[in-house]
Amino acid sequence: MQEFDVIVVGAGHAGLEAAFACAHMGHETLLITLNKKLMGNMPCNPSIGGSAKGIVVREIDALGGMQGKFADHQYLQMKMLNTGKGPGVQCLRAQQDKLGYPAYIRSVAENTKHLTIVEDMVVSLLHDDKKVFGVVTKKDDKYMSKAVILTTGTYMESKIFRGQVVKEEGPDGEQPSHGLSPYLRSMGIETYRLKTGTPPRIKRDSIDFSKASPQPGTEGELAFSYETKEFIPLEKQELCWLVYTNKNTHNIIRAHLSEAAVNNGLVVGVGPRYCPSIESKIVNFADKERHQLFLEPESRNTDSIYLQGFSTSMPIEVQEEMVHSLPGFEKAEFLKYAYAIEYDTIRCEEYGPTLEIKKWPGLYIGGQICGTSGYEEAAGLGLIAGINAALKIEGKEPLILRRDQSYIGVMIDDLVTKGTEEPYRLMSSRAEFRLLLRHDNADLRLTEIGHQIGLIDEDRYERFLIKKALIQETIEALKNNYLGKKKEIEEYLTGLGFNELKGGIQAFELLKRPNVRFSFIKQFIPEISGKTYDNPTIEEIEIIAKYEGYITKQIHEAENMKKIEEMKIPANMDFLNMDGLALEARQKLDKVRPLTIGQASRISGVNPSDVAILILNVRKSYQHE
Repeated sequence: MQEFDVIVVGAGHAGLEAAFACAHMGHETLLITLNKKLMGNMPCNPSIGGSAKGIVVREIDALGGMQGKFADHQYLQMKMLNTGKGPGVQCLRAQQDKLGYPAYIRSVAENTKHLTIVEDMVVSLLHDDKKVFGVVTKKDDKYMSKAVILTTGTYMESKIFRGQVVKEEGPDGEQPSHGLSPYLRSMGIETYRLKTGTPPRIKRDSIDFSKASPQPGTEGELAFSYETKEFIPLEKQELCWLVYTNKNTHNIIRAHLSEAAVNNGLVVGVGPRYCPSIESKIVNFADKERHQLFLEPESRNTDSIYLQGFSTSMPIEVQEEMVHSLPGFEKAEFLKYAYAIEYDTIRCEEYGPTLEIKKWPGLYIGGQICGTSGYEEAAGLGLIAGINAALKIEGKEPLILRRDQSYIGVMIDDLVTKGTEEPYRLMSSRAEFRLLLRHDNADLRLTEIGHQIGLIDEDRYERFLIKKALIQETIEALKNNYLGKKKEIEEYLTGLGFNELKGGIQAFELLKRPNVRFSFIKQFIPEISGKTYDNPTIEEIEIIAKYEGYITKQIHEAENMKKIEEMKIPANMDFLNMDGLALEARQKLDKVRPLTIGQASRISGVNPSDVAILILNVRKSYQHE
């Protein structure tokens, strides 16, 4: 029987981050996957990033994770989203090469120190009545460890659906995982079914692109990783395209609604609210005359076009009719038909903010088994699960990110306090401090933590400290220097539509004005005029100045929240018999077992009056110690 420090089950985006984190922290790690060739596979949209998700990838990189580096390696197109909006919602999205992305990941994984990869299927766990300490595979091999991390994605007891046709398959027609899910239930861990889906893939040469609108990437040196130094020029990036559904498309879908697997009673799992099937869109948004669809290339080496926004569980003959009704798709040839997929996940109440199963020390989970959707959410959860498993082995305090520190912290807090009945998706609207959780400042928020836990090496940390000091020195210089009436400044400001300066003005205040750029102001400030700044650092300085008032307000709000976040609730607190609490609050608190007053205050059904009573009881418990 082989022994490892950590065993990771599943090599999707969550499992990879967990395994890399543990291995990079020096722990002997076993990664068990059904198929080595599909490590980091993208069975749905071959892209990384997007609204809020792109910031998660930056956070993963700032902590020392890998997804950002992988996403920067061989992308087809890189685009900055929401450029017409404020910095709190701007983020990157990269179209990936469906073949190149997992191939690169595999090459890195197979050459990573402390990481062993085995092809097999985990069917049960090794445990006593106190903790989990290993796994058993389908080949009847037993592996022992100090921690086990389950990152099974959408494979546990998975089925795919097309109309009335149901197959026991995993994503992309792969074999599903059998045995582990019922074994978890035998251990008292509650599971439930969720559903997601994917659209058809169409042969490129069969599409008339003259009826579609081209969607290019964004100019500039854009990257998820702070370490990336090589960029693909815009002219060498692939085009995406935009088309719309039409009245005929909608009529075809309405005529066949009863044939969709999501409507015919075969699917019991709940699907994603924010990434619905096209039939759900037609029903839920009946007033809309059209829905946008993006045509996205899947690889430089295949003829496959991903029809984003057209996920469906219709029978294949209906899918053909639907697709052929789209402009430019009259002669479209299918490379792969769409399907819905249903799978087992673990109830959010079963795990805490460290992602360790409450009833079973040593057992962690990450990714879609937590009830989430998306490669980026999965990677963020996998990274935290891996970090916490490693920290526990080292006898150190776990890493729990606050809501004002990261989108990853927002996601985990949402899951463990509110739960989810559908695949959870991160959005900027979920973050109350989103101006603090920007694309540009992920390193300032998290790189210090990454260094402390051992995922950011000394060279990278030193570069980070130099950048951090440069920003601080620059802000101080801008605030300490006043600019008087000068011809160059007057011409610059009048050219932007501003009135002439009546007297001196603080450089920092001048930079707050719309369209005033740091590169212009810098030349008039002796302390910084000779210093070199890269574009990301300039962007960060400008955001700090232009949004200072809003940022300061959110910092104060975050500090107030931090006070109640830091008030810890004793692990043995008896919620069920606490006088004054409403019945629903008692039941919810006992089920979730919050670690802090802040976490308790965000549980659905726990009202402010309940929180006040809880605070009193927590204070009493500390007085009696």
